[in-house]
Amino acid sequence: MTSLISTSISKSRPIYRFLTLKPLSYAPQRAYAATVLSESNPKWKYVPKSGTYPLGFSVTGIHCGVKKDQKSLDLALLTSSSPASGAAVFTKNVFKAAPVVLSRQMLDTRKGAGVRAIVANSGCANAVTGKGGLADGEAMGKAVDDKLGESEPSTVIMSTGVIGQRLPMAKILDGIPKAFETLGQDHESWLNIAKAICTTDTFPKLSSRSFKIAGDETEYRIAGMAKGAGMIHPNMATLLGFMATDAPVTPAALQEILTYAVDRSFNAISVDGDMSTNDTVAILANGAASKSGNKIDVGASGFEELRDIVTEFAEELAKLVVRDGEGATKFVTVRVVDAQSFEDAKQVASTIARSPLVKTALYGRDANWGRILCATGYAGVTSVEPAKTNVSFIPTDGSQELKLLVNGEPENVNEKRASEILDMEDLEIRVSLGTGAGQEAVYYFCDFSHEYVTIVSQRLLHFMRTY
Repeated sequence: MTSLISTSISKSRPIYRFLTLKPLSYAPQRAYAATVLSESNPKWKYVPKSGTYPLGFSVTGIHCGVKKDQKSLDLALLTSSSPASGAAVFTKNVFKAAPVVLSRQMLDTRKGAGVRAIVANSGCANAVTGKGGLADGEAMGKAVDDKLGESEPSTVIMSTGVIGQRLPMAKILDGIPKAFETLGQDHESWLNIAKAICTTDTFPKLSSRSFKIAGDETEYRIAGMAKGAGMIHPNMATLLGFMATDAPVTPAALQEILTYAVDRSFNAISVDGDMSTNDTVAILANGAASKSGNKIDVGASGFEELRDIVTEFAEELAKLVVRDGEGATKFVTVRVVDAQSFEDAKQVASTIARSPLVKTALYGRDANWGRILCATGYAGVTSVEPAKTNVSFIPTDGSQELKLLVNGEPENVNEKRASEILDMEDLEIRVSLGTGAGQEAVYYFCDFSHEYVTIVSQRLLHFMRTY
């Protein structure tokens, strides 16, 4: 493939040179979006074979033509049979994509009430597309609203894919009515909607469960999906997630629950430290399973319990995103304990998770705890005291932890034991700050491998072939 670039010799006559882009061959190739269609993918073990899905929601995923590959699903649709409470958390990137702007505006206008649907496309991010991109996003949402009989915007809009390109609106507007025709409530429908938001993912990320609230015998359900493999270091990369529950919740309570949950899940993961223009996590609650009709409100009975259930569920989805990190060979939990505050603990954990030196050491199975300590030291947390700091590797097989640093003093590390732990796919790094305040935070991340460089350097080739 060739690419045309301009080298300016004078203001009037640029000289053009052709560059030949060749795929790198020194590292394994990753099969990108098409892999989600193949159960031969080793990470398919994380894809559920059945599920328990919330009442009153219908979903689908179809191919409408945003992606060139006709086997790749690229249009996702979730609808609620009745008006639902809606909440969302969005990217903090200054260059917010059109669907982010429009979805925030819709939720603000409605105050989170009367939301009917979520529509998403993959293959084109509709980001940095100016006024035309906003018009495209509006048309996408209106097409869904019209099918639902809604006269005002009631649809959360999401897009993911290539930045700087306009949506192929003819294909999307033709696809939305077709998507309505294929809506379903079965497992296959939920799996298809999870596939339809994938780009460089190697497997669809879908989860569901049932739950009860204390004092209420009703069985409620929650289901959700996420996408993301690269550009993952949200502050609410590219990361999309949406959840649906048939529990009855007020819009205000739902927003507070989601914000709390995302801060401890999707905002506590890192693959490569980049934040996307399109990050969005949304949740709808339609109360379809409720027998009383009473909605859980902020501070009311069941509020904290539901908040914790949603948080745990969001953590599960967020972990799947990390497991599919581009080129990842390890799933790493960094747990910072005994910090002065949750914010301090999270800042230290985030700094460790973003450190290229830590990530490459883990890939190389190098027990170089000095890199962990270094990241802890430059995290900017004033309560960190070297003489009170402890660092350990915690094996996930339940065997004894390996202490690396105790109260600021290095341990005589058993290299064989360290190698055994670092050979595991999953491991935990535990850092105790010894403040006595007992606050903690967890961050999830993956290693940096040779393949990560190969994948990212060839992303242009992938998108030109696929989209």
